[in-house]
Amino acid sequence: MKTHYYLGWFNNFFPENLSRVLLEDITDRKSLAMISSNPSIYEDDGSTERSWLEQAGIMFDEYHLINYRVQKEEAKTIIKNASVIFLLGGDTLKQNGFLMEYDLSDSIKKSSAVVMGASAGAINMSAKWLCSKNFGYKVEASSVYDGIGLDNFSILSHFDLENNIALVQKELSLLSEELNIYASNKDCAVRVKEDKIDVLGNVYLISYSKIQKLDETL
Repeated sequence: MKTHYYLGWFNNFFPENLSRVLLEDITDRKSLAMISSNPSIYEDDGSTERSWLEQAGIMFDEYHLINYRVQKEEAKTIIKNASVIFLLGGDTLKQNGFLMEYDLSDSIKKSSAVVMGASAGAINMSAKWLCSKNFGYKVEASSVYDGIGLDNFSILSHFDLENNIALVQKELSLLSEELNIYASNKDCAVRVKEDKIDVLGNVYLISYSKIQKLDETL
């Protein structure tokens, strides 16, 4: 049963509703595999994301951080044995490059683990995503990147949507003709369990250039 969590960012901890469903979904707690979004900065250790899980009462027997200190084959083994795979927040482009360089997408797709991503990690879990200076990336020209493709949609996560609805709609109009886009701010989540999609917080669906706010279902 596939279970994927596309998270925003949480300044404090997971809200009660999110903690409740995570406790239900994460029953195997042998190993947590965290994938860095800044793999050459070894202080980026996932402690914030770990604290969210621990506050929700979710602890693991083993914790593994995948960055450049870990060899490619070892990284794949860690992913294969993981109960939960967590793509950390931070630098979307660096994490995307690391996933491609280490050839981790197929390993993550084949895993039976619960897969989670926060902010940058959530964006890289999706099928495609738009890299644009209007979304805070230091690039001159906008371009579409391939993500892992766990589900056939795009994610814009942890972005100040409420004050930029028109910009987001315009910027993502072309990509939304190709696939649905779920856009959210902080303290939000999109959960895919089997073929059911649930949302927590202020999440918007952009499809065929139209944008609509979704009702919370978690």
